[in-house]
Parts: sequence; structure tokens; C-alpha cells
Amino acid sequence: MPDIHLIPYRIEEISSRAPQIPEGVRMIQAPAVWEAAKKGKGNVIAILDTGCQPDHPDLKDRIIEGRNFTTDFGGDPSNFDDNNGHGTHVAGTAAASHQENGGIAGVAPEAHLLILKVLSGEGNGDYEGIIEGIHYAVDWTGPNGEKTSVISMSLGGPQDIPELYEAVKRAVDAGIPVVCAAGNEGDDSPQTDEFAYPGAYGEVIQVGAVDFRRKIAPFSNTNNEIDLVAPGTDIYSAYPGSKYASLSGTSMAAPHVSGALALIKNIAENEFARDLTEAELYAQLVRRTVPLGYPKTAEGNGLLALDILSKFEQLFKLFNSSYGISMQQGLDQ
Repeated sequence: MPDIHLIPYRIEEISSRAPQIPEGVRMIQAPAVWEAAKKGKGNVIAILDTGCQPDHPDLKDRIIEGRNFTTDFGGDPSNFDDNNGHGTHVAGTAAASHQENGGIAGVAPEAHLLILKVLSGEGNGDYEGIIEGIHYAVDWTGPNGEKTSVISMSLGGPQDIPELYEAVKRAVDAGIPVVCAAGNEGDDSPQTDEFAYPGAYGEVIQVGAVDFRRKIAPFSNTNNEIDLVAPGTDIYSAYPGSKYASLSGTSMAAPHVSGALALIKNIAENEFARDLTEAELYAQLVRRTVPLGYPKTAEGNGLLALDILSKFEQLFKLFNSSYGISMQQGLDQ
């Protein structure tokens, strides 16, 4: 079976310290909903990547379990250490725990991480390992009965493999949103399509990248399956060696959405007083986007903005105070 690989990315900077709340986390308004979302507590985000530094000070309390599906470290299934850097960075964006001594906070800093090393230190893997990792995430049960809430994959390949598609559909059918990076083969034109799998499958949540000026990153793939965009340039997060790094790529955008789903799940399921289906979680995610004015092939539903609903409610209350229309009346019209 053909190989799959890391979506290419750029290392902008490596440092011993980083902003306590990175700009990408702030840009999607995660801190504004932390209280309502309990910072993602009770959720498990499965990160299928190059592994993760297990004792990184901002991640060691978040990792609930890990497994190695590669031949690295002699094929030891218990050794999921990150000998590349990409996986630690992705995990940090999704759910790093804020440390008072200069560490960082991810999008969902009290969610847990299930680290599934499916790519080698060179950033390569085979589809069989990815497929096995997806099935593992679907079947996994934690020490206290925890189940996977979200699957995050910042990887891709050029071929549509039927077994990969079936694994993705099984996860979605089990109620687990599958978040994938769109890919970095973009040519800065929304009129041309670039596809990477599994991101191009309609069942996954495919994430493109924007910069901090809300402009589509020129490397971000464009196609008719893009669901939304998130910060993906100069993204600070955790890095091996207990350090931090600024990286760029759609790989960096995807875990913003993975962490956001842990927050949304807590907010929405508390509101509805029941578990939500994958389709319902997706609908809640899309409600929290802001159009940027680009074609759908570039931005999908727009930029992730977690606090947009509360801002809408605040504006509606101001409107109501002037015109006497209730929130429910407004929504019914």
C-alpha cells in the first residue's frame, strides 16, 4: 500500500519560551468560552501524527495514553515519543496546559490527548498504520471509561484509498468528528483545486489556513470540500526538548479546530442536556464561523470564531432594548 506523509510545513522559530496564550488560540476566541466549556474537560482528542514528547511540561498532564504504530524505536508500541517535532506542536495547539513558569495554553487546556504515533521521525508512514490508528481511536476506552471525542490528522497523501475511507466513515458513524488539514499544495488561487487524502473526503472536517490578518495562506489547498479556516501561519506551540516553536502550515490550523470541538461539545451538550451526534457537532461548529469574503473553495464556511454566538446575543439584547423583540421571536422569523 502506498505511503502517506506529513503535510509539509515551515519551522519559523524555536525558542525556550512562548506566549502564554498563543495568538492563534486568542484569534479563534477560545479563552472567551473556556469557562462555559470547562476548558474542554472530559474530552479526549486523538492526535494521529509523529508522536509527542511525553514529558513536555505543558503536555505531560494532558496525555491520557499513547501508542506507536510505526517501526521507530524498534517498533515498540509503548514508545510514542516524537522524533520529528510536528506531533508535539499539533498536540500543544489542541490541548497544552498553561504553565505559570512561561508555558502555553492550547485551545482546550483541560482536554486529554490520546497520542497515536502513525508517522516516523522522517514524517512518513503507510496507509495501513493510519487506518489502524483510526480504528484504534474509535475502539479505545480509557482507564475510567473515557472514549475518543475528536480525531485530529495533520497528514495526507495523493491517493484515495478505499480502506482509509472506510475507517474515516466508521469514526464518523461512531459519532467522532474527524478533523484533517487541507494540505499545503495551494497555488494561491481558489479557482484551482488541490486535494490531499483523507482531508478531501466529504465526511471529514477539512481545515484551511489563514494568517493573523485573516488572509488565506497562499499555500493552503483550495477545493469544494473545505469546511472552514483557522490560524495556520507563525503558530506558536510546544516542541520537543521541552521547548516551543513557531510553525506554518494547514497542519497548524487543524488542531485549532480539534481543540475547539472539545469546547463546543461541552457547551452544546450542556445546553441540550444530551449527547450530540457528529452531524450536530458539525452544525454547532459551522455556527461559530465568520465569512471572510473568499470563495467557498478557499474558506468554506469561514474563520472559526468560538465566541461569535455570545456576541450576537449581546447585539440582539441591545436591539431588543430598543425595539422590544425577544430573542425567540427574532430566531423564529
